[in-house]
Amino acid sequence: MENGFRFCTESHLVKMLAIRAKNPIQLLEGIKKVPSASIYYHTHRFLQQHYYASPEPPNDFAYWISNVLGLRELGESIASVEIVDFNSLDEIRKEYIKRLEEHIFGGRSMIDCVEGHEFHFLSCKTFVHPTPFVATNLDEFKDIVGKIYINSIYFHIFEPRLRFQRKENDFSAWLRSIGEEILADRISKLDPYAFTIEGLRKRIVNILERDD
Repeated sequence: MENGFRFCTESHLVKMLAIRAKNPIQLLEGIKKVPSASIYYHTHRFLQQHYYASPEPPNDFAYWISNVLGLRELGESIASVEIVDFNSLDEIRKEYIKRLEEHIFGGRSMIDCVEGHEFHFLSCKTFVHPTPFVATNLDEFKDIVGKIYINSIYFHIFEPRLRFQRKENDFSAWLRSIGEEILADRISKLDPYAFTIEGLRKRIVNILERDD
C-alpha cells in the first residue's frame, strides 16, 4: 500500500463438511475438529448476508441450539460470546468449547434433535479480488469508502484480525501509515459487531469527515 490504498473485495465458495450433530455432545465434537474456516462461516455469515438488518444477529450454533433443540439457556450462552473480544478464530472456538462443556458436564438438559434437523457443519473457501479503486490521499479514501461495494467494507474491517492475525483493520493501518493517527485510532476502537455493515460504513465516513 506504499502508493495508496487498494480496495479489495471477496467472494466465497461454500462447501458442506461430512460432519453433523444431533445433540450438544456431537456439536461439541464437531466444533473441536472442523477447520477454522467453518467456525468463521457459522459466526459471520449473518453479517455478510444481512447488510441492512439489525446488528448482532445470532450465530448458527446458538440459533440451532435455541430453535431446534429448544435449549434456550445454552443457546443464549453461545449467542452471548463477544467475538470482538477475541483475537483469533481458535480463541473463539475455545470459548464455544468451554461453554458447551460446562453445559454437558454440568448435567444440564440434553436432547437429540428431530431427525432431519441435524446441524450440518459448513465451511467456505474465500477468494480475494482487487477492485479498480485506489486512494492516494485522505479525501480520495473518504470518497471511496462512501461508495465502495459493501463486501469491501466487510473484508477490510473484519478479515484482517481474525483471518489474517493482524493487529488492526486495514483502514486503520493505512491511515496510520499516512500520519492520521487520530483517525486510525478512532476507527480501530470501533466495535464492528455493534453495527450493520451499512451502518458501519456510515460511521467510518463520519469519522473520516471529522463530524463527530
